[in-house]
Amino acid sequence: MPDITADIWFDFVCPWCHLGERRWEAALARFEHRDAVHVRWRSFELDPHGSREARLTIPQRMQQDLGLSARQAAEGVAGLTALAADVGLTYRLDQARPVNSFDAHRLLRAAIDRGLGDQVRERLLRAYTGEGAHLADHTTLAALAEEAGFPAEAAHALLRGHSYADAVRADEDEAHRRGVSGVPSFAIAGRRIIAGAQSPDTLLEELRLAWRRATG
Repeated sequence: MPDITADIWFDFVCPWCHLGERRWEAALARFEHRDAVHVRWRSFELDPHGSREARLTIPQRMQQDLGLSARQAAEGVAGLTALAADVGLTYRLDQARPVNSFDAHRLLRAAIDRGLGDQVRERLLRAYTGEGAHLADHTTLAALAEEAGFPAEAAHALLRGHSYADAVRADEDEAHRRGVSGVPSFAIAGRRIIAGAQSPDTLLEELRLAWRRATG
């Protein structure tokens, strides 16, 4: 049986990414050869020069960066919150504050090496989109990691240093080489980049196409 590798670039501080994760999971659950799919969650920073201080909320950033009114920002957040609810997620984006996500990605790379990647990724995404967690704060990151089974002491030691920085940069370099400019972005079996939180039907069709190519 051939293997299919799916590379998924994402950022913890991108609420579309948690939605995209759930839609991907729905597609994979329907795929007839799901056991042959090897998923690699790849690091991407939407704002690599972003502040490590939790300042503005997502609606406030939408007003500042996009020039939206408070009402327009609220409507945009409400629409995304409704889409998230459709896949079982509870979003409270009025509490979410975008911050620099580099250390969160380093922590995930370490968790993957410990066999805890899915648990840590899910916990951090849920904490950001639904709990207003400060994902640049080392104490917060270590506490969340511990909830996912990653020892807090080991997380603190990792975050104090520079471990896995090269792994994060390698993911980002590959993303730029492949033309990824936003997340989530999917590359199934090394094929074209599929950008955005696509529907499960779209992702399922890409999986089936990759399978036909691999076995044809």
